[in-house]
Amino acid sequence: MGGRPSSPLDKRQQHDLRGGLIQPPHCPLIPAGQVDALLRNFLPQYRGHLAASILRQISRELGPQELAGCQLLHSKKLPRVREHRGPLTQLWGHPPQWQPIFCVLRGDGRLEWFSHREEYENGGRPLGSTALTGYTILTSQREYLHLLDALCPDSSGDHTQEEPDPLLETPVNFPLFLQHPFRRHLCFSAATGEAQRSWRLALQGGIRLRGTVLQRSQAPAALAFLEAVRLYRQHQGHFGHDDVTLGSDAEVLTTVLMRELLPALRAQTLPRLRGVGRARAWAWTELLDAVHAVVLAGASAGLRAFQPEKDELLAALERTIRPDVDQMMRLRARLAGRLRAQIQGPLESCLHRKVDVHLPRVTQTLLNTVEAALAAVQTLLAQGMDRLSLHLRGKPSGTRLRKEVYSFGEMPWDPELMQICYREAERSRGQLRQLVAPFGFLGLRSLVFGAQDLAQQLMADAVATFLQLADQCLSTALDCNQAAQQLEKVRGRVLKKFQSDSGSAQRRFIRRWQICIFLPFVLSQLEPSCKLELPELEGDVLAVGSPALTIEGIYEDVIRGVLLQRIDRELKKALGASDVSCALDGCSEAPWDQEGADEETEAQRETCSRQPGSYPEVQPLRPLPPPGTLRS
Repeated sequence: MGGRPSSPLDKRQQHDLRGGLIQPPHCPLIPAGQVDALLRNFLPQYRGHLAASILRQISRELGPQELAGCQLLHSKKLPRVREHRGPLTQLWGHPPQWQPIFCVLRGDGRLEWFSHREEYENGGRPLGSTALTGYTILTSQREYLHLLDALCPDSSGDHTQEEPDPLLETPVNFPLFLQHPFRRHLCFSAATGEAQRSWRLALQGGIRLRGTVLQRSQAPAALAFLEAVRLYRQHQGHFGHDDVTLGSDAEVLTTVLMRELLPALRAQTLPRLRGVGRARAWAWTELLDAVHAVVLAGASAGLRAFQPEKDELLAALERTIRPDVDQMMRLRARLAGRLRAQIQGPLESCLHRKVDVHLPRVTQTLLNTVEAALAAVQTLLAQGMDRLSLHLRGKPSGTRLRKEVYSFGEMPWDPELMQICYREAERSRGQLRQLVAPFGFLGLRSLVFGAQDLAQQLMADAVATFLQLADQCLSTALDCNQAAQQLEKVRGRVLKKFQSDSGSAQRRFIRRWQICIFLPFVLSQLEPSCKLELPELEGDVLAVGSPALTIEGIYEDVIRGVLLQRIDRELKKALGASDVSCALDGCSEAPWDQEGADEETEAQRETCSRQPGSYPEVQPLRPLPPPGTLRS
């Protein structure tokens, strides 16, 4: 396993999967023009949500401009993975054998492996490579073998193979198994436990970076895409939030289609796969990998072809919506009021019977999770600032001090250091899984990734703020002790700013994930009875002649607003009376102003995420004697 063995699908079969019929080896024809069909069904919804996203953006730009609550400067450094490289052993080839390789994890979360270190250093082509999107790391050989056995249940317990099984014959002391639901598994082994740990942390960072690329974006197109995927799956009966939206746009659509294809592939292909036991399970992952590659190529090509139209559409929407935004918002408010009156009875009944009783525990568990992660960030931040002051008092050499400043600036991207924070975000996973299971929520991985992203971003913002403020207060007129005293003052200012932003970030995080947990469930409970009322109002929306307003979108926003009222009340209880006055400042997830639902404006978020002026990520501190000592 690993490398790039020949695909189980020939070129004709790959072509058929993209546009007609696919016939995997040893199985009947499986209908497939699936990629084209998916794009035909999905792109109209994407266009509509692009319009709605532009309307939302313009309405917030023209709405009341309020002061932002964020105190820290926004880090200009893009999220990345610290490049990691070193020797590993990989199970690959036909038949599979453990062979030495040289692995490189790139800053964009892509893993490459070479036959030798020299091949990498000389710029040679890798033996293989993969984007880490969607992978899970296992470090237990027993656990991985159990997973393989579960892939082909009909062969469970029968591991007799025609060829020797390296996994059985060669115990692996420090394994790194990368498992993916639709791709070939990658099996690596490190030389020591320390190397295994460093690779595990680096790979986990790459998996998260690749997975949350859309969730981290506030661009209208990204928000529209995620909403379009949710609505597309909702129309297919999938109301619960899950991890399908992890990855790039093409990777997300590929996952959506692979989930649709999987039952037929399993039913028609598994009985005809050659081999038994784990060899058969490997053959199954290779077949899935081949299908996944074809689907991903088709989805990527389709989205690339749509890109020029999307760019033109965004520009046209900006031109056409802006002049009529007031009229559209008045109509939307009028329709929202009528809808609220019509569905208030069943909506309140549903929330009272099925949501209210669970809100306190879910709120408190989410609060505990994010509080613990951000408390760990604050501790690490304080320790890092203390180290710089301590080094200054020791009158270090310029080289040593520059190294310390650089290490401080790199704290957010240090996987070993930040693991302390990331681990806190994982602790409540089991408890959360039990609490949210009744609501069909299967997005715990996305939730944990979101908490970890938040911890990393706040650390990056705090580091950038400290370096900027230190640059402003230090000068060549200060000796090392005086400079250390100035840094201690900066330390206090940064910690106060961090505590303020941390509180706001916690509230935004909790509200966002409460909506992800409860809104799909409530929509499913009200379907289809409440939706019977929608056609009566459809004519008023159609009269506007803009795709930016849809009656279904207004309907969902009304439900979201009522649900947010309950979430806000519970948040106030959880946060305590002392925090009530600022509890909901700039943290609403509702996309429109609604009665009883507080709203964060786009202007607030924009000011929060980008402070006026341009700040370099690691600002050089002004030099103390000798000149240039504190420049990073």
